[in-house]
Amino acid sequence: MDADNCTSGWLLLLAQLPRTPSSARVTLWRRLRAAGATTMINSAWVLPDTPSHEELLGQLQDRVIRRGGTAFVLRIPVSSAEVNEAIVARFRADRAREYDEFTERCAALLGEIDRESTAGKFTFAEMEEEEQDLGKLARWLARIQARDFFSDERGQQAAAMLVQCRSAVETFSQAVYAAEGIIGSGNHEVLQVPDGTDLGGLDPHFRVGHELPSAIFVATASTALTGIA
Repeated sequence: MDADNCTSGWLLLLAQLPRTPSSARVTLWRRLRAAGATTMINSAWVLPDTPSHEELLGQLQDRVIRRGGTAFVLRIPVSSAEVNEAIVARFRADRAREYDEFTERCAALLGEIDRESTAGKFTFAEMEEEEQDLGKLARWLARIQARDFFSDERGQQAAAMLVQCRSAVETFSQAVYAAEGIIGSGNHEVLQVPDGTDLGGLDPHFRVGHELPSAIFVATASTALTGIA
């Protein structure tokens, strides 16, 4: 969304739940935060006026009422540029905190890879751990971006950090393969793996358009076929 012409208005959820059980308030808070809603004052949640957000807030309104609370969903037109900018600023502040934490986690992963590389710990266990961390970061960034209604340079910086992490993990993985003797400069026959080829349990780095030592390819294919049989 463009902050200058971002929306035809806002949807406001006013909700109040009984003090007990607290699980109902926690669930409501989590659902709204996951959707990217922001708060202007206590118990007043705001989202851009879109059909999907209207549906979500309607569902939450019904849930609150079923739990013995009170809830109202109001459609608020944009009354002035000043009000609009204040609301957009709240959304951006929420996302900024998320992007800051995301980039910190990316920096931590890069630091971990650097330490393991310096120590020469090119093992499968380390590679698998780094790949799992990278996958978590990618999924986390996708969730943040999905609720980043008014993106700015922070989102671009976060995406660039993920690219850097992906490159570092790939470089580390290649070092592991070299350390294990899977790839190297020796003379060996290679087989070109076509795009889209499924090699079963073979590492995903080698699934698309890579050259493989023929012995590894045959061993992997045999293992996959044995498993199927």
